[in-house]
Amino acid sequence: MTKAENRAAAKAYHQERMRKIDEGARAKAVESELVELDRLRRYLIRERTLGYVRPLINAIDDYVEQITGDRTRLHAKNHSIGR
Repeated sequence: MTKAENRAAAKAYHQERMRKIDEGARAKAVESELVELDRLRRYLIRERTLGYVRPLINAIDDYVEQITGDRTRLHAKNHSIGR
């Protein structure tokens, strides 16, 4: 292997490694954000005395759809209706 080929292989390996690290960091960030959004959403659903909170819940669901692609990610999965 020539010096140029070795450098190219090392550069490709480094880029792939950095991509995997970035991907892992992004996944952790999204998961922690989902935990906080779930906590807020459950609070809004539970506290009916706050007034009209449906737009806030819809906004949370919209944002969850943007970051995960699944609008129902935070919805309760403990029922069989609609499956």
